[in-house]
Amino acid sequence: MTAPPELPTDLRYTSEHEWVRREGAAAVVGITAFAQAELGDVVYLELPAVGARVVAGTRLGEIESVKTVSEVFAPVSGEVIAVNEALSDHPELVNSDPYGDGWMVRVQLADAGELEALLDAAAYAALLPEA
Repeated sequence: MTAPPELPTDLRYTSEHEWVRREGAAAVVGITAFAQAELGDVVYLELPAVGARVVAGTRLGEIESVKTVSEVFAPVSGEVIAVNEALSDHPELVNSDPYGDGWMVRVQLADAGELEALLDAAAYAALLPEA
């Protein structure tokens, strides 16, 4: 199975619907288009502070939408080196551009090998319900 056209093939994914883009020794993290569509209109995000240490598979933050509150999990371990400050005033960026301006945090990777354990686009697409 190939990835749907709206699913970037240069990213890695989790079964909890987070995505990761490697940028050198760091990784940018966000949630997938599927996740934001399931959540509905995002109204608030709770994200870790710069300098926080995160561990793969543990709680990274929280997203509040008009429908529900959902946890975001860290797909990789390391230190948070940047937080998307634009999301505090414009949380809707998660809905309008989940793979671009809607990114959440940038993490200095503790173990780049963790990326290999994540799903590629085709494997992630196979988890999604049929349209």
